[in-house]
Amino acid sequence: MKDKVIFSPYQYTIIALLALTQFTVVLDFMVMSPLGDVLMKSMHIAPAQFGLVVSAYAFSAGLSGLLTAGFADRFDRKKLLLFFYGGFILGTLSCGFAHTYPLLVAARIITGLFGGVIGSISMAIVADLFVITQRGRVMGYMQMGFGASQVLGIPIGLYLANLWGWESPFFMIVGIALIIMLMLAVKLQPITAHLAWQHDKSAFIHLLHTIRKKNYRIGFAATALLSLGGFMMMPFGSAFAINNLHITSHQLPLLFMITGVATLFVMPIAGRLSDRMDKFRLFAFSSLFMLIVIVYYTHLGPHPVWYIMFLNILMMAGIMGRMIPATTLVTAVPEMQDRGAFMSINSSLQQIAGGIAAAFAGLIVVQKDEFSPLQHYDIVGWIIVGITMIALVMIFRVNQLVKVAAPPSAATTPDDPLAVKAS
Repeated sequence: MKDKVIFSPYQYTIIALLALTQFTVVLDFMVMSPLGDVLMKSMHIAPAQFGLVVSAYAFSAGLSGLLTAGFADRFDRKKLLLFFYGGFILGTLSCGFAHTYPLLVAARIITGLFGGVIGSISMAIVADLFVITQRGRVMGYMQMGFGASQVLGIPIGLYLANLWGWESPFFMIVGIALIIMLMLAVKLQPITAHLAWQHDKSAFIHLLHTIRKKNYRIGFAATALLSLGGFMMMPFGSAFAINNLHITSHQLPLLFMITGVATLFVMPIAGRLSDRMDKFRLFAFSSLFMLIVIVYYTHLGPHPVWYIMFLNILMMAGIMGRMIPATTLVTAVPEMQDRGAFMSINSSLQQIAGGIAAAFAGLIVVQKDEFSPLQHYDIVGWIIVGITMIALVMIFRVNQLVKVAAPPSAATTPDDPLAVKAS
């Protein structure tokens, strides 16, 4: 019987901690979409200005990733995670106290400087502690933070926003994050095995060595392309639902919750499929399925709320079905001594690409007044089609690199001492 790789008890702990961390970081970012309509009305800002609020986080996160990439492999990953998570908490707190448009932009910049690096540190930890045949499931569980943010975080945040103002969701995130940070400090063991592999004399040289590797640049390009589509649609999701699809502000939390519940079921399935079948095939099928739904959705007019929920579930299934295998493949590209730097640069380019996409979408989408339908949202859908087709080509190249570097039959590697095998 073929050997089966299972998780150790400590690995289960790591998965839970990283998933909880991702939950708060994703919630902080995702909550901007449902709050978009409220913020545009309360601060009297146009879609282009709100796109800048979203882009401010993305651009600062991208800059932070580049600045920290050279240092990412020179410190204990636990200490790095705690440092940046603490900064993220302070940035989120400042968002809650920002009562003007310039202050909100500044607060999002601070949050992005710290929050944007957390995902890359988490990915480096996953690559250090889990073999490639485990990572699909790990990614699926970690991405459950995305679904949980929609099931619990966003609906509760919107409910609090309706009661006490749009600032209250940020205070809620701070409270949850403080508890998770304490758990990380107590439960997470130091992660230092990569330090023995460091040979570069300076952080800058290490950064240059990472960028110069052709295979790494292919992975960077693939990740950047994957970010463009989601960032183009996301900022105006709630405004489109309310003003074009005629979803009420009271129905909006339910829409996010139902979509999130479905996502919680989809992501573990996608993770298991990613570990059991060809990752590129899963990515390609999910991408094509997603595009069909997106093109239809962005051309949609007023419909019953249950129909909008159904379409959102299908769209999220396509998005998660492609993100999990793609992310799993990209984590297999870097060598152990470069993982921190690779993940930081990768996350940086992802955020920068997303910031450009959000700002660009803000220039495409227009609204005559605060209560009129959004215009040109369908153009955004067609642009996503073109970007996704290019991303298919890039992920195919990443898939070829991974197959050459590590044959599919390999179950463990010397870099993964915590892997447990059971026949």
